[in-house]
Amino acid sequence: MKNLFIVANWKSNKTVKKAEEWIKEMAKRAKARSFGIGKWQMANGLEVILCPPFTLLYYLKLQVTSYKLQVKLGAQDISPFPEGKYTGAVSARMLKELVDYVIIGHSERRKYFRETEQILENKVREALDFNLLPIFCVQEKTTVVPEGVKIVAYEPPSAIGTGNPDTPENGNKIAFSFKERLGRETVVLYGGSVTSENVKGFCQQENLSGVLVGGASLDPKEFFEIVKNVSKI
Repeated sequence: MKNLFIVANWKSNKTVKKAEEWIKEMAKRAKARSFGIGKWQMANGLEVILCPPFTLLYYLKLQVTSYKLQVKLGAQDISPFPEGKYTGAVSARMLKELVDYVIIGHSERRKYFRETEQILENKVREALDFNLLPIFCVQEKTTVVPEGVKIVAYEPPSAIGTGNPDTPENGNKIAFSFKERLGRETVVLYGGSVTSENVKGFCQQENLSGVLVGGASLDPKEFFEIVKNVSKI
C-alpha cells in the first residue's frame, strides 16, 4: 500500500478568526465521524498537510496541538536567501520551528512574482539545509526540478482555479514520466480543481500519491469530505 498525501494550500486567504472557525469545524467533524475521540486519526499511510499563510502558522500550530489533529503544517513559500538583511523575507531557519513542508514553485508564484529557475533552486537548497521537505510544483513534463526534491506536484495551469481538472488517467501518465526522469521513489501529487467528488479518481492512480488542494481546502466541510474519501482507499 502506497502512502498518500493531501496538501491544503490556502493561498492568500483567511484571517485568524476565519482560521479559528475552520479548525473548530474540522475538529468537530473528526470527532463525530469516528476518526478517534477528539483526534483526527487517519488511515495508515495518509498524511494531511495544511499550508496556510505565514500569518497563521504559529496560531494553527497551537490549535492543531490543542485539538490533537493528525495534521502537519507546511509553508506556501520560503526565502531564497539565508537569515539576514532581506526585508520581508521568511527564511528556512525561521520556518523550521513551525513547519515540516514547504511549497516551492507554485504556478502563481512563477506567474505573478516572476520566479526563475535559479530562484527556485535557491529556495529548495535553503529548505533542504534545514531539513524541510519541498513540495515542488511542476506545470509540464519538461519542468526543471532541482536536485534533492523528493515530492513534486503536477499542476496544469489550465486546471488551477478553473473548475476544469485534468483527467486522472492523464495525471497518471504525467506522474509516470516524472518517476522515469527523477526516480521511481519520487512522490508525485496532482493539483488543479480537486474536489471531494474527483479526489479518489486521482489518488487511485498507480503513479499518483495524493493531491494538492486549493480552493476546496478553504471550506472545512468540503476538505473534510476530501480527507474522508481518500481515507477509504
